[in-house]
This record gives sequence, C-alpha cells and structure tokens, in this order.
Amino acid sequence: MVLFNSKKRILEFISELAHKKMPYLPQQDILTALLAREKLGSTGIGRGIAIPHGRMSGAQEPLALILISETAINFDAIDNRPVDIFVALIVPDGDNQQHLKTLATIADKLNDKEFCKQLRAAKSDEALYQVILDQS
Repeated sequence: MVLFNSKKRILEFISELAHKKMPYLPQQDILTALLAREKLGSTGIGRGIAIPHGRMSGAQEPLALILISETAINFDAIDNRPVDIFVALIVPDGDNQQHLKTLATIADKLNDKEFCKQLRAAKSDEALYQVILDQS
C-alpha cells in the first residue's frame, strides 16, 4: 500500500519504480511519457481505478506495475471519483495492436468487482501478487 496526495506525485512514483525495473530508461523520460498521455485525457477509468500508461521508443519490453494507494486521490477520472488502484504500463513504441490488446485485457479484469475488492484488501506486496496470480 502506498500513500500519495496528488496525481503528479503518484505518476512520479510510478516513473521511479519503472526506472528501477528498466534502468536504461531515464526516470524523467518515463514521467514525461506518462504526463503526455494524461494530457490527452485522464486514464482514470472510473470506480477508483486508473491505468496510466506511456509508449517509449527505448522500452525493450512491456512493463506493468500495480499500486494500491492507502487513500484514494483525485485523478480526474471519468466518473470524478478518486482513485486508489493504479495499473501502470510502459510499452515499446510502435506495437500499437499489442498495446491496445493489453489495455483491453487489463480493463476487463478490473471490471470484476470481487477482484478489485481483493486488490484493495491486500496488505502487502506479496498479498497483492498472490491476488494477481489467483486471477491468472
């Protein structure tokens, strides 16, 4: 569980985590990609869920990060509700079909209210990971 107070701060944290997993991508470039996508329209899909994502020419493979915030934050979601579940994606630029398919699959999983309830109930990274494994 993570605690943040703004959309920008959660995106900064996501870019920090992504940089740790993909050290060949500069953290600022990851943040810039996420912010650029948000400028097109919020990735807050409603019901307390957001799927921030960015395409990056230097990414060698897709990366997904799942974060649950202890308190929901304003993320300009389409339903104006604050967000506490974040599924962030960094994907290689150019593979648009795979990117769209991945987004659709994630959005479909997040439509399952019980799955989201289990994500929110996870009290550790290990518990969160187990919830995801159980859905696979």
